[in-house]
Amino acid sequence: MQIHRKLMFKPLGLALASAFLLAACGGNEQQNAAGQSAPAVTVLTVKVESVPVASELPGRTAPYLIAELRPQVTGIVKQRLFKEGSVVKAGQVLYQIDAATYQAAADSARASLARAEANLDAARLKAERYAELVKIEAVSKQANEEAVAAMKQAQADVGSAKAALDRARIDLGYTRVASPIAGRIGRSTVTPGALVTANQVAALATVQQLDPIYVDLTQSSTELLHMKRDLESGKLQRVSGNAVPVQLVLEDGSLYGAAGKLAFSEVTVDQATGSVTLRAVFPNPRGELLPGMYVRARLAQGVQDNAIRVPHAAVSRDPKGNATVMLVNAESKVEPRVVKTAQSLGDQWVVTEGLAAGDRVIVEGLQRVRPGAPVQVQDAAAASPAAAPAK
Repeated sequence: MQIHRKLMFKPLGLALASAFLLAACGGNEQQNAAGQSAPAVTVLTVKVESVPVASELPGRTAPYLIAELRPQVTGIVKQRLFKEGSVVKAGQVLYQIDAATYQAAADSARASLARAEANLDAARLKAERYAELVKIEAVSKQANEEAVAAMKQAQADVGSAKAALDRARIDLGYTRVASPIAGRIGRSTVTPGALVTANQVAALATVQQLDPIYVDLTQSSTELLHMKRDLESGKLQRVSGNAVPVQLVLEDGSLYGAAGKLAFSEVTVDQATGSVTLRAVFPNPRGELLPGMYVRARLAQGVQDNAIRVPHAAVSRDPKGNATVMLVNAESKVEPRVVKTAQSLGDQWVVTEGLAAGDRVIVEGLQRVRPGAPVQVQDAAAASPAAAPAK
């Protein structure tokens, strides 16, 4: 009987031991779960500061100077004296038109001038002789007057012959088509042997000066009026200096290496688009900017006081499209906040409404939090030095 009772109590003891072990494990899991319920987040304590206000405007590049080469005389193209796509100098001869007929015309005009000058010499001598003879009444006054008139006519013939020679020389010079500006030349529309006509519609080639280069921008008249009112009210402070600096963002999102400046602003609003054209000029020594490229330009237009900057990663959009951030309040709990962003500066948003100095904005760990939940806070300023050795 005693042996039977011992056998009965042995399974019961094992069951009680197992229960205690399970209870202990369960308690540890609850303690671990309680410890893991407050996720760690990194916060940025924001501060009020003055930031530059810039407008990012779309635009297209345009040549600083452009010249379309057209012949001013008719003839056959004998030579093309440039390489397509090369850089040419001002005054460099690019095409040679057959000059034989124009050379002959110049020679003929030169001979006509020589004949006119010879006739003038004879008429002058006769007029001078008659002027002496009329004093002694050796010739009539009428004969003297006719000699003077003949001399004046000979002078006019010389002037006409000189003009004809000048015109012939000009036409002869036009057989050498030169570039009026320095720049890069494009493709040629004609080849040697082609017939070209004076002042034809089609250009032989186009030369463009690309250093410096223009960037034509468009800004809506509404934005322009809003900026002017903010400047007048004192909400925006004017940028020091008269020149307005401009930064260029290329099509691939990279910043152009050289800064430009605003050249002028159009005084008329485009009725079709409601926008104003702005023109900026940029140095282009390496030829990176080509005419017709789409770019975006950032224009510094003032200084915004009492502004706050937060990283892009900290700002999200709610279902209504409002910009929101997650804060950590005094109770170390997550609190959503709707904010108003004015512009983007680098990797940060400029916030003008919704935040105050000292607010703690969550910048890392947003995917692990929800509104009202407690969190473990780590300051971004304290986390950055620790992250440096890991690089």
